[in-house]
Amino acid sequence: MVYHDPAILEKANAWLTATFDEETQQAIKENIAHNPDELADSFYKNLEFGTGGMRGIMGAGTNRINKYTLGKNTQGLSDYLHKQFPDKKIKVAIAYDCRHNSKELAQVVANVFSANGIKVFLFSDLRPTPELSFAVRHLDCQCGIVLTASHNPPEYNGYKVYWEDGGQLVPPQDNEVIATIDALDFSAIKFNGDDSLIELVDKEVDKAFVDASVGNVSFGLTTETKKELNIVFTSLHGTSITLVPDTLRQAGFTNLHIVKEQEVPDGNFPTVVSPNPEETAALKMALELGEEKSADIVIGTDPDCDRLGIAVRGDDGKLTILNGNQTMILMTDYLLERFRESANQHPAPFIGSTIVSTPMMDVLADAYDVECKTGLTGFKWIAKMIVDYPNQHFVGGGEESFGYMVGDFVRDKDAVTATLLACTMAAQAKEQGQTLFEKLKTLYVKHGFYKETLIALVKKGQSGAEEIKQMLKDLRLEPMKEINGSKVIRVEDYQSSTSRDLLTGETTTIDVPKSNVLIFYTEDGSKVAARPSGTEPKVKFYISVNAPLASLSEYDTISATLDKRLAGIKNALGV
Repeated sequence: MVYHDPAILEKANAWLTATFDEETQQAIKENIAHNPDELADSFYKNLEFGTGGMRGIMGAGTNRINKYTLGKNTQGLSDYLHKQFPDKKIKVAIAYDCRHNSKELAQVVANVFSANGIKVFLFSDLRPTPELSFAVRHLDCQCGIVLTASHNPPEYNGYKVYWEDGGQLVPPQDNEVIATIDALDFSAIKFNGDDSLIELVDKEVDKAFVDASVGNVSFGLTTETKKELNIVFTSLHGTSITLVPDTLRQAGFTNLHIVKEQEVPDGNFPTVVSPNPEETAALKMALELGEEKSADIVIGTDPDCDRLGIAVRGDDGKLTILNGNQTMILMTDYLLERFRESANQHPAPFIGSTIVSTPMMDVLADAYDVECKTGLTGFKWIAKMIVDYPNQHFVGGGEESFGYMVGDFVRDKDAVTATLLACTMAAQAKEQGQTLFEKLKTLYVKHGFYKETLIALVKKGQSGAEEIKQMLKDLRLEPMKEINGSKVIRVEDYQSSTSRDLLTGETTTIDVPKSNVLIFYTEDGSKVAARPSGTEPKVKFYISVNAPLASLSEYDTISATLDKRLAGIKNALGV
């Protein structure tokens, strides 16, 4: 008999009872007998809610996505909803993506809600995550759930919770829901659904969402201008194929080429190592088709269609991938320009960003005389800004991780509308004899040349989680005093909610919820942020540098200088 931690065995044996089905019990017995590492990883902790909901590997155990962990979540959420809305007929919307077991798990979630007397609107087939956010408000629901693990590997799935405003759970609801869930025993889950309370939805909600998307990105381009734009699109085997092509065509973008090999939804993601549009390799087939078709723009979305990667023609005429910060800057500038031209300007506009995104968002906001609100990582915090400031007008916002939100009709990052916005921007630029890359460079001349990079270190399992925890602890115990030869002048610690000016010694309070994030600012304007990922077994370092750009002719020289500085910072961090 292989030795196991008694605490792990105790948790595993609790799943060998009548509460759990025979298949689950058999999987656990197999791990006890033959796979101690898998057993330990399956039970050493409970799955937790992170920046993008709950994500994990599918399988049996408390640290796995399965009918029991999601059933317990849903039972706890049902109990909480009844407490929060005692006099309402409670309604929830449920959507799911292309991942293995997503449809089955969505049905489990629907059954548990309906068994608790809650009306369920269940999408009849896979749909993009932003449509779920939209559907919550469109169908007057108190809550929404989407089954997705975004761009994680095929063995993952996940569970994202939305509140009645269409945004993801934020304080205090998130902690209250978690406390309700944690207080439950698995035996309390009501799995026997009430079919009379489950209603399938599809085309009617699709139409409303597409109409809203097109309506929010209609900026008076001519039919011919739209037809002239040559687009290549890939859904990377995900849900966007259900809506993005139709949205583009309804808006008038008919010159569209789809990567056929990646068109069919498939949870194995067979043509890519990772279905992550942040990674160049994921867009390889789309870029090849883009060159073959002489496309002006190439766009790929992640499996649940909330993030997008964009490639446009660079100085050499070849397709060049923009990073998330560059895309965010282009989109925000475009929306602010249209807002300034509008006859119906709201007196208190604002844009939204996050603490690990490019500081250029603040510079851009100042140039347009609008406010830039900055929150923690994750779009739930940008959605919360809309709720917290009802007398202000949200123009748009995003974060470095390739997500963007246009207006407030969707309260999460939305690659359907962002794809349409990217094409609208590119079409107008083409009409004016420019590419989006050239437009970006003109913004650098106006506002300063900002360049960012992200380092993500994968640390899997229990030992990896401990290693990540120690890395952040070490950075706090011995904070960096110098980075790449430049003196650190300010340190922000979001865990202690303090910002310390190292030149004056003054400490001020950071007025955002606590989070395990450290940010270092140096004399030369560099910024280095460190945080553990809330959805993957990674620790991330976000690096930003900048310099003035006097003219377009200096672009290559300043770009090389900033690249050298980024490399120096990476070397100084040892990552």
